[in-house]
Amino acid sequence: MKAIEYGKENKDCLLFLHGGGLSWWNYKEVAELLSSRFHIVIPILNGHGGSGIPFTSIEENAKEIISYIDAHFGGQVLLIGGLSLGGQILLEMLSQRSNICSFAMIESALALPLKPATAFMKPAYAICYPLIKKRWFAKLQFRALHIKAGHFEAYYTDSAALSRQDLLAFSIANSNYRLKDTLAACKAKALILAGGRESAIMKKSARIIAGLLPAARLELMKNYFHGELSLNHPEEYTEKLLQLISPGTPVEQTGRASSPVEHAAPGFAAHCN
Repeated sequence: MKAIEYGKENKDCLLFLHGGGLSWWNYKEVAELLSSRFHIVIPILNGHGGSGIPFTSIEENAKEIISYIDAHFGGQVLLIGGLSLGGQILLEMLSQRSNICSFAMIESALALPLKPATAFMKPAYAICYPLIKKRWFAKLQFRALHIKAGHFEAYYTDSAALSRQDLLAFSIANSNYRLKDTLAACKAKALILAGGRESAIMKKSARIIAGLLPAARLELMKNYFHGELSLNHPEEYTEKLLQLISPGTPVEQTGRASSPVEHAAPGFAAHCN
């Protein structure tokens, strides 16, 4: 497993799981704001550009990241945040290990399977996949995702690097994922986030997740689209994170960000294959 790290000199670890079709840069600005206080780890999810590992399932990717935390952080980190597919992987991690983190931020995670949609994915992707390497098509997709302009080059590079097999695999997994009953044993204090301008099923999913987790608070952000908080508003995301960890504590100015370091756990990628 490959990961980008900031603030390695700091004790408390925050781990972030990016959205499907994106990569570590989903949380780059958040990491820069927090790296003077925390050790930030942003794994590149399986099947995404630079991961070097095919995507198999949400359950397997969750298990691999838990193993990484066991090997590097003694079995627990302070907080895990996840967006969309990354949010589902986080939910699965909380299901598999109830105390994997003390705090969780779950943003725009689908909790209701979209079975009918998966039937159309194979033929649709067969037609559309060749277009993802076209810059003009990437720009259309990028605008539809409501991601701020500064992320386009990274988005285009990583989109073009996706294989059709991996794109289809994680898209189907995202549409079919079901919450596990063991999630009810989760010990983390959680903040569940969704945009007010997301689809009805995403807002319903957020309510379901918040109702299932024992210590969760739901926040619907009125004017935001899917994933817009962490991608487009890192300062606001960071403020919510700090308030989750230490309620009522004034948010201080962060120091200058440390440089990111790419890390590949020795022997871990081979184990995951």
